[in-house]
Amino acid sequence: PESQEDIKTFLTSLTIALTFRALFIEPRFIPSLSMYPTFDVGDQLTVDKVSRNWRDFQRRDVVVFYPPPAFNEAINARSDGEALIKRIVALDGDTMQVKNGGTLYINGEAQAEDFTNEKAAYDFGPVVVPKGCVFVLGDNRNRSLDGHIWGPLPKENIIGRATLKFWPPWHVGGVEASPP
Repeated sequence: PESQEDIKTFLTSLTIALTFRALFIEPRFIPSLSMYPTFDVGDQLTVDKVSRNWRDFQRRDVVVFYPPPAFNEAINARSDGEALIKRIVALDGDTMQVKNGGTLYINGEAQAEDFTNEKAAYDFGPVVVPKGCVFVLGDNRNRSLDGHIWGPLPKENIIGRATLKFWPPWHVGGVEASPP
């Protein structure tokens, strides 16, 4: 009877945890330097999966998403279903361009981006972001396989926003995104 109670408690706890992860918040691991210095290899973070229901995506939001088909074409392979993480730099209807020594321009205005590792070593655009899409770039502009290679990201591919770094302990803190 005691072991049956333990099994029941374990299964109930597991069901609650998996339901919570599937519907609300899930942990993610950073495997590359494409978002450095915001995230380092091995950092772990939480992804908020529900705020998209009442808050539109904004420029500077860091999002986790499934790559679009154009990603597979760009890498000449099938993706393994792994999600990517990048920063939204432009919203649908925006005109985005990278020029003048790697400066990002949105609707003709140069953007101050103190969260990037370095200026982009490429020119790109101009591109008008289609309806229902956002444009994402990695914070480590020259080491990121991102929208400047494979184009706009459909919003339906977005899993959620990165909200909190929780591992390693010396990196614990919020994720710099849009102003509140």
